[in-house]
Order: sequence, then structure tokens, then C-alpha cells
Amino acid sequence: MTHDDAPLLADLMPWSVAPPRLGRGWPAAPDAASLRARWDALVKAEGPDREALFVPTRSRTPHTAVGQLPGREGGTERLARASGPCPEPVRVLHGPFDEQWLIPDQRLIDAPRPELWRVADDRQIFAVETSGGGPPLLATSLFPVLRTGRIRPLYRRPGAAEPNLAPGLTDHLAVRLGVEVSPVDVLAWSTAVAWPSPDGLAVPLTGDPDTWRRGVALGRRMLWLMRRDGERPRLPGGRRPYVRAPLPSRPPEPAHDREEEALLLGEGRISPVPAEAWEFESGGVRVLEEWFAARTRPAEPGTLEAIRPPAWPQTWTSELLELVTVLTLLAELRSQREELTAASVPAPVTPSDLRTAGVLPVPAAARRPASVLDAREEGPEGQLALL
Repeated sequence: MTHDDAPLLADLMPWSVAPPRLGRGWPAAPDAASLRARWDALVKAEGPDREALFVPTRSRTPHTAVGQLPGREGGTERLARASGPCPEPVRVLHGPFDEQWLIPDQRLIDAPRPELWRVADDRQIFAVETSGGGPPLLATSLFPVLRTGRIRPLYRRPGAAEPNLAPGLTDHLAVRLGVEVSPVDVLAWSTAVAWPSPDGLAVPLTGDPDTWRRGVALGRRMLWLMRRDGERPRLPGGRRPYVRAPLPSRPPEPAHDREEEALLLGEGRISPVPAEAWEFESGGVRVLEEWFAARTRPAEPGTLEAIRPPAWPQTWTSELLELVTVLTLLAELRSQREELTAASVPAPVTPSDLRTAGVLPVPAAARRPASVLDAREEGPEGQLALL
């Protein structure tokens, strides 16, 4: 199979959604306590002060009437007169490998993408397209609010129901391969072999069982490291990162000592941190540097974003050690991924093959969200939303 003959991810996982757009920075933060404090400061302010703190846009002002986010319990009265407690923050993927918190309230978010919230649960896996250096496909079990490419949920309905795959794809692959093929297998294979093409991410498919098994095993390992929703990843004892010198209460911009394999934060020191982890990129930026910037970037005084922890929390250090571990383990898989993608896959399954089998073209309905949902949703001012 030449690169031009590889099926596109857009055909294999046909339903996609543009990434959410927050429109303002303060409803998201690396810690939940700051979000509750920001909300309290907002609802204590009145009139023009509340409006200025809110940071209005064309899409959202304190007077905008919107309903609840699907599956969430935020209020539906106009924010200009809201006075209740902060909606419970939820864990989200805010940037590549950067888990933060978000106030899940549609009144605060310019483009919340409710169709994604409707299918978000503990069995969902969101595939997120990226550009630039690093893996072209990220995966997360958290709600994704990254400013990247299209988001493709693995399932079109809650409860891991109705895979977001071209109808008949898994059956066709199972026949070609002689093995059972699950939706997670298809996503794992795609994560392992996807590469950017002029028309979008391409996913070479193979009918060779040994190659398929190697690719799926690699992809499942990548999914596990990216999602971090089971047993926590660990490095062998001698390679496990530790805090060798305590981090200051306000760490400066980080630096890396390549020879010592040490991450330097002023007087603070963490090691071992291999160069491969320090240089690991996603979306064209170094993950560790961007992770630190999100926690140390100056905020304008008097804004809600300026409400932050007074000192570096211990939980951030724990998260940093795990992030170094994840990036180190992912970097170790790079050679396996390059081996799989360097040459044409054996026994290729081409778009022509998929068209002959009736898998392609996918029906138009497969590119749209599922239209029948069981949950009732509350609209503006407590009215029942009609779907």
C-alpha cells in the first residue's frame, strides 16, 4: 500500500466534532479549589463589576440564556443574577497530556459542544487529532477541551453503544484477518499507525494477522499511557523520577540538564528525566514546558484568572512525576511506531477494497451525532430542552 492508498481516519471514524472553545480562561484551572474561589468572587460582584470579571464575548455575556450541559447540574438562570454555589468542577484534558479542571457550566463556555457532553462517560474514549510534532492522534477518557483538531468519540452513544466506525468495518477486518476485531482494536491500530496526509490523518490497514496484532498491542499500550485511567504507569526502580531537591513555592521557568538527566526548577531538582521526555512534543510544542507554563504563566491582576494557589501545591509535583513517567514510556515506543509506519503494510486493505465490501462510502447519518437520546435536558431558566 502506498501512502496515497491508505484510508482516511475521517472515513473509518466518520463522526467528528470541532474542539470546544472556552472563550475565557478563568473557568479552567490546574486545581479545583481555585475554580470555586473564582466562582465565589464572580457571584459576589454585582452589575458592571460582575460583567467585567466574566469577560463577555459575542457568544456569552452574563445575560446569555442557555440550558444545562448534558449530564451536568449547573444552573440555568442568567448568570447576571446567579448566586448559588459553584457547579462541581470536572477533570478535563486541557492540553496534550495536561489534565486540569473545568466548571461544567454552559453559561461560561462560548462553544461547549453539547453533542460531546452527551456521550461522555467512563466508557468513552475521545480520539483527538493533532498537528505538528508528536503522535498525530491523542486519546483521552476525560472530556477534551484542547485547542487542536477534530475530536472523534469512539462511541456514538453512552455506555459504549454504537461504535463511531464505518458500518461493517470491524466485520470486514475480522474476515480478512481471521481474528475478532473490536472497536478499541481499531482505535488502537489507528493510534499506532496514523500519519498526516494532505487530506487528513491516514490510517493504513492490513490484512496480515501478525502485523495487525503487533500494531494493536502497540496502540493499546499507547492508549493506556495516554488515558491513565487504570493502574498507574511506573518505570523500573532505577529509572523512576524523584524529587531530589524540594521545588520552590513559585518555581521559575524549567530547564533541563541533559547529562545529569535532571529537571531544574530554581533550587528544585527532579531526576531522572531523560532528554526524550523533556523534548517530547505534541501539537508542535514541548509538553513539559507547556505544562509548566499553564501553571506559572502570569495573570493580569484583578482578573479571575489571578485567583490561584498561593504556593506550588504538592499535588502538582505528584502529577509532574507521573507526566514524566508517561512521556518517558511513550518515547520508548517511538521506534516501534516508526517501524510500523516506515514501509507499506503487508496485505493492505485499501479504500478500493472497502468500497467493494460496501464499507465505504459511509452513509451520511454516520457523520452526524446520534439523534435519539434517553436523558432529559434542562433548557434556559429551567425549561425542558427539546431534542
